[in-house]
Amino acid sequence: MKFSKEVKTGILALLAIFMVIYGYSFLKGSNMFSSDRTFYASYDNVAGLAVSAPVTINGLAIGQVKHIDFEDKKGRLLVTFSVTKDFDFSKNSVVRIYSTSFIGGNALAIIPEIDPNNIAVSGDTLRGEIEKGMLETVTSGLKPLEKRIYKTLSGLDTLLYNFNSVLNDTTKKDLTEAIASLNNTMNSFEGVSANLNSLLKDSKPKLDSTFTYLEITTGNLAKFTDSLSQINIKAMATNLEATLASFDAIMKKIDNGEGSIGKLVNDEQLYNNLENASKELEELLRDLKEHPKRYVNISVFGKKEKPYQPSEESKN
Repeated sequence: MKFSKEVKTGILALLAIFMVIYGYSFLKGSNMFSSDRTFYASYDNVAGLAVSAPVTINGLAIGQVKHIDFEDKKGRLLVTFSVTKDFDFSKNSVVRIYSTSFIGGNALAIIPEIDPNNIAVSGDTLRGEIEKGMLETVTSGLKPLEKRIYKTLSGLDTLLYNFNSVLNDTTKKDLTEAIASLNNTMNSFEGVSANLNSLLKDSKPKLDSTFTYLEITTGNLAKFTDSLSQINIKAMATNLEATLASFDAIMKKIDNGEGSIGKLVNDEQLYNNLENASKELEELLRDLKEHPKRYVNISVFGKKEKPYQPSEESKN
C-alpha cells in the first residue's frame, strides 16, 4: 500500500507536534503516559517555593510541584503538585512548605493522616501551611548578610571620602604633571628606540662581517686545538730530554778539556798561541798592504827594497 506525499507529510507533521508536546511536558517534569495523582494546596505565602520543587513524605521524594498560580483576587496562591508513589493518605493530611537548606531552596512535605474512610483522591485540595519560624529563619539568615553589606558600604564610603580628600587641586595638578612627564619620557624612549633601530640597521653589514670573521677565527682555533691535541707531547718531552742530556754531556767534555773546543777553552797556552798567531797574521797583512814590493820582488832597474822593520804596534 502506497501513501501519497500529502499523507506522508501529514503523518510527519503529527509526529513532530507530538514530539514537541511530549518534550515540553518532559522538560516541565510531567509525563503524559504516567498515572500520577494530582493534588492542590492553598497558601497565603509560598515563601519562595518554585516549580519542580520536590514533594516528600517522611523525607522520601514522591513527587514534585507542577504549577503555582493565584487562587483568587485576594492574592492567595494555589500550588499544584503530583504524587507518583502509590501511597494513600486522607484528605485531612497537611501539605507543609519547609526549607531543605538555606541555599537549597524550599520543598513540600505531606504530613499524612491515615484514615481509610476518607482517602484523598486525584484532584482533591489539601490544607496547606508553612513551617513555623520559616520566614523568621529566612529573615534572620539575611540579617548577617545585611550587616556585612552595610559594613562594606560604610567602608567604601569612607574610602571614597578619603580618596576625595587626598585628590585635591594640588594632587590633581601633580598627577597631571606626572602623567605629562611620563608621556614625554615615553616619547623620548620611542626616539631612542628609533635611533637604536637605525644604528643597528646601518651597522648590520659590519656586524655580519664581524660575526663571519669571528666564525672563521673560531673554526681555525678549533682546527689548531685539534692539531695540538694530536701532537705526541710525551714523545716530544722524551726527545727534548735526550737532547738536553746530549748537550750536557758535550758541555762536560768541554769542561774536561776533551776535543778541540775543550782544549781551546781550557788550554791557556793554546789560546795564547792562537792569539799571537792572529796578531802576527794581522801584522803580515798590514805590511803586505803597505809594502807589497817586499813580497812581490819584481825589479826592472835593479833597485833594492828596504829590509822589513816591525811596526811600533808589533813591538808592543
